[in-house]
Amino acid sequence: MNIEEFRELCLYKKGVTEEFPFDADTLVFKVMGKIFTIAPLERIPSQVNLKCDPERAIELRETYDGIITPGYHMSKVHWNTLFLEQLPAKLISELVNHSYELVVSKLTKKQKAALEGMI
Repeated sequence: MNIEEFRELCLYKKGVTEEFPFDADTLVFKVMGKIFTIAPLERIPSQVNLKCDPERAIELRETYDGIITPGYHMSKVHWNTLFLEQLPAKLISELVNHSYELVVSKLTKKQKAALEGMI
């Protein structure tokens, strides 16, 4: 999966926005204003950071040693860095969904209701 395909995957999800809050090269995807993925566009090979359940994060790092690593410049407990072009698209999609759902689960009732009301 390339970065443009990854971008389309993220933007397809309900309530997602994209922005560059840090610099012109770091694309951030948010759901209801909360970050669920970061894509440093200047990194080669293409990489993204995704939020992950801590136990699952460890399992993924062991299974995909060197391809899924502790989150670069992030909390190593809750974030993983994925090397996009070396992983199956299905796995990347599952991990995007997982990151998105982790963030949504922490939204307030009001934010969840607003998200549900979006088309």
